[in-house]
Amino acid sequence: MRDLRSIALGALLCGALVGQVPVVAEAAEPLKIAFVYLGPVGDGGWTYQHDQGRQLLQKHFGDKIKTIFVENVPESADSERVFRQLAADGNTLIFACSFGYMDSIQKVAKQFPNVHFEHVNGYKIAPNVVTYEPRFEEGFYLLGVVAGKMTKSNTLGFLGSFPIPAVVRDADAFTLGAQSVNPKVTTKVIWADTWYDPGKERQSAEALAGLGSDVIAQNTDSPASIQLAQEKGIYAFSIDSDMTKYGPKSHLTGTTEDWSGYYIQETQKVLDGTWTGMRQARWGLKEGMVVMAPLNPAIPAEAVKVFEEKKKGLIDGTLNPFKGPLKDNTGAIKLAEGATMPVGEFMSINWYVQGIDGSVPK
Repeated sequence: MRDLRSIALGALLCGALVGQVPVVAEAAEPLKIAFVYLGPVGDGGWTYQHDQGRQLLQKHFGDKIKTIFVENVPESADSERVFRQLAADGNTLIFACSFGYMDSIQKVAKQFPNVHFEHVNGYKIAPNVVTYEPRFEEGFYLLGVVAGKMTKSNTLGFLGSFPIPAVVRDADAFTLGAQSVNPKVTTKVIWADTWYDPGKERQSAEALAGLGSDVIAQNTDSPASIQLAQEKGIYAFSIDSDMTKYGPKSHLTGTTEDWSGYYIQETQKVLDGTWTGMRQARWGLKEGMVVMAPLNPAIPAEAVKVFEEKKKGLIDGTLNPFKGPLKDNTGAIKLAEGATMPVGEFMSINWYVQGIDGSVPK
């Protein structure tokens, strides 16, 4: 032991003589990232899918990052308190995973200019706020194609959450997809006024079935409408996650999301020091954020062929569902032949296309 101590002391003195001091490297602190969810991670839909993306993000970067999540955060002043606390706790990147957090994010972002905020489906940006969303309309257009081929009553149902532009656009896209293969179809719309409430979602789906809808698309978070369709012997589609297990016979397909690619990209920017605010991102089928669930074997081969052709067109840009001629459901011409809808109008759309009954609630 004495010899070992002598050797160590000699090495230390030798290092000092040549101007070298032993250095103990400190491990870099992991980047702290927080996710804020409206619903529970077990909702089987929207929140579940976001958390799958979070888990893949953590797996990709390993100990370089540390992710946390807060679930069941209302779209109210409560969310502002949550965002403020997460920023104060040292989370450098915060993902706000619901539309209704928009104003809270804007307030907290001003108080924490060095924190990077990302808000899904929003439209307000800032020097440290970015918005991102899937091109949901691509998936809903394809759901409509399948619905138009599978309906026997020629009456489709759309279960909406809230009549915000993003959801109205999905109802329009769903109807346009159906009309592209079956001009006889019409769509009934019922607004549940909730993102996640299985009881209200089921009641709304039941009402749509009572109106004659034999194929139902949803823009809410739970599998309630899939389960109702299974019981009624009609068809339905899922959104956000593949909900086949909730209605193997009723579930035709679904428009789902894979958030992991976007989360990995944005995290890498923060790690590299290249992240910037004042941006809006929309990813779709081409980028892999919009992903279609497996097709039900009950769908005829001819319908599958049309589905795949139109999917290819959406990916390569040769198909634009919102290209003129386009009329609203009063018969007024909204887009002339060959015209493309301006981005501002597209993002703030508040009218139904021809074939949808009723009017958009104010």
